[in-house]
Amino acid sequence: MTVHTHRPGRRRHWPALVPFFAFLALCFGLPAGAMVYGAFTAVDPVTGSSHATLDNVRQSLRGSYATGLGGSVELSLICALLATAGGTLVAQAVVSSRRPALRRAVVAASGVLANFSGAPLAFAFVATLGTTGTLTRLLSLGDAGFSLYTRAGLVLAYLYFMIPLMVVTVLPALDGLRTQWQEAAASCGATRGQFWRHIGIPVLTPSLLGGAVLLFGTAFASHATAAVMVGSSVPLITVQISNALAGNVLVGQENLALAMSLNMVVIALLVMAVQMPLQRRSARWLG
Repeated sequence: MTVHTHRPGRRRHWPALVPFFAFLALCFGLPAGAMVYGAFTAVDPVTGSSHATLDNVRQSLRGSYATGLGGSVELSLICALLATAGGTLVAQAVVSSRRPALRRAVVAASGVLANFSGAPLAFAFVATLGTTGTLTRLLSLGDAGFSLYTRAGLVLAYLYFMIPLMVVTVLPALDGLRTQWQEAAASCGATRGQFWRHIGIPVLTPSLLGGAVLLFGTAFASHATAAVMVGSSVPLITVQISNALAGNVLVGQENLALAMSLNMVVIALLVMAVQMPLQRRSARWLG
């Protein structure tokens, strides 16, 4: 005789999820649907009627727009690699320190600086390292050929908030390295370098890669800092989208901007697809 167990508890939980899914549909689903619809739609300037087309997507992957997309990817990769290395070294120095006050100070400062970006950061760098900036005149950086309004200057500005973000991201993973592992390796005759090469780095690799992917996405989506500091002198997809929406290049390019936004969303989804398995693997090792 088969006994059917009834579990009413699970059914009673689903009404609590209705507001959550309603929020997702309103704040994410509706804008995403409008973006996809606009990316594959063209409006006849004479009749005002709209029709389905792939021209927007094709144009967004050609010429200067393809250059802007490639420039954003390149800039994000450079910033992610440099910030991952710099943030990991700072976090390891904090973990190795035996001064709790230093750790609290670094964590607090990193939390603040990781959120200091956008136009305020750009103005701060312009006032400090711009053509007539304080440090530029004090150290005669202009005579040495330094210019803030280049890709290198933009990387420097991005690292200002990305390195603290990496510190906050990787600190829990470094804390998860158990001292027993180091003691066991030392009791077997392994040096500190051998421990990091054969145990520490392999265990931390998923966390480091996950942090690098997070930093890549952060740099890829940043707009205000680049728009204020370099404008269109450095080709970036976010600035091109802003110009197309504002009609600074050609009037009526809104759907082209939506197509470029769709390209960014696709890349962001690929980044998330890489990051989520890395996070699960890191949690399994360090949990």
